[in-house]
Formats: sequence, C-alpha cells, structure tokens
Amino acid sequence: MADTSSSAVASPVTVSVVTVVFNSAGTIGGCLDGVARQTHPVEHIVVDGGSTDGTLEVFGRHRGRRTALVSEPDRGIFDAMNKGLRRAMGDVVGFLNADDFFTDERVIAQIALAFADPAVDCVYGDLEYVAADDTGRVVRRWQSGRYTRHRMYQGWMPPHPTFYVRRRFYTEFGGFNLALGTAADYELMLRFLLRYRLRAAYIPRVLVRMRTGGASNSSIAARLRANRMDREAWRVNGLRPRPWTLVLKPLRKVGQYFTWK
Repeated sequence: MADTSSSAVASPVTVSVVTVVFNSAGTIGGCLDGVARQTHPVEHIVVDGGSTDGTLEVFGRHRGRRTALVSEPDRGIFDAMNKGLRRAMGDVVGFLNADDFFTDERVIAQIALAFADPAVDCVYGDLEYVAADDTGRVVRRWQSGRYTRHRMYQGWMPPHPTFYVRRRFYTEFGGFNLALGTAADYELMLRFLLRYRLRAAYIPRVLVRMRTGGASNSSIAARLRANRMDREAWRVNGLRPRPWTLVLKPLRKVGQYFTWK
C-alpha cells in the first residue's frame, strides 16, 4: 500500500477515538483538549474505570461537544477498550490513552484522508516517547516504516496508539482478547494483519506522543510474561512465528533510542 503523506483536507470518513482512563487527573485534560482541537470532527469516547483522584472533575472542565463518558469498574485496560468499541459509531476507530496526545490538530484529518481510499482497511504512523515530566523531551522514536507480512515475522509491529481500523472489521473479527493480558493489542494486530490480511497504509510522520512507562516492560519478570503472551498471540490465531521472531520483537526497541537523534 502506498505511503499517505498528503496535507489534511476534508473527508466524509467519520472517526471515533476511544480513550481509556483511570486516575489520570494530571494528564486527561491535555488529552481531551488535543482531541477537541482536531480540524476533522471526532467522536471521542472516554471510558473511565471509576477514578477517585479528580479525573472526572477534570473531564467535566475539558470535555468537548462530541465527547461521551462511560464511568464504571472494568477488568482492565483492554476490557475498557472493548467497551469503547461497542459505543463507537464512526466509520473508523482508534485509541488514544489518557497519558498520550496528538502531535498537532491535523492528525485525524490525515487519517481520515487515508481512509478515503476504499482499498485501505487500516492506517498507522509513527510514535514518539516523551519524558513524563517534560513532554517536550523526546526519549525515543518509533519509526514504523511500511508494512509487509515478512516484517511481522522479523518482530515488527505498528505502534498501537497510531493504529486505526474500519469499525466493521471489529464487528466481523472481534475486539481485544482479554486472555492475552498486555499482549492483547499485539494479538489483535496479528489477527487483523496476518490472519485476515487487512490492507494497511502507512502515514510517514509522528502522529502520537506517549509518556514513558508501560506495564509489559516494567521488570525482567514482566518482560518474560509478555514474551509468553506474545507467543500465545501467534498460537490463538493459528500462526507460527519464526524461531527468531519473539527475540527480535523487544530488541527492535533498542534502535528507537538512536535512529532519530
């Protein structure tokens, strides 16, 4: 699929963004404001897990005209994402965590423009990790590059916060598999891209900035658990990784600290 790097223009494609939040009063305001400033209309669905730190009060001050709220206990981040999927009405759905934010106000317009091509099933771009206490300081850059099936066998995957999919494929192929733990997003992308062969377009620029941190990489034990879940993600889809696939997957992150500098 050809790269998509044209300037943002109006598009008839409707877009839903799901934000999962729990006790993120310090960051949810910026996330909401960034979505509200998008030049392309966005249905923004915020799924709160029952925050007690003032998150809902911040939400009330920053919510946009097209922002909806679900606030109730859940079984974790991917259960909350599935709740958002069930509420979404847009042609296209993506996810933006409460700690993350768009790089500028044209991100959704450019994503919508890519989906104006009916041959495109899903879209993704690049992502930057920034310091939690200084979002102007880039820690590493995830430069995705164009998708090929071969690259996934080399440990490649697109950054999930930049991954947008036509909503009908979630209806047809399902949402996040909660049994996969922190690998649920990886399993979903394997399922869509490799098992069901969705056609992907790459936007070659940074779409999202993410504050550093992450449950799957918090310790060696967590990384080992994540590796087991990554292997299970292949198995449940009837796919077989190469012997080196799951070794290369975490090693790819090393280069992200250097290639952009």
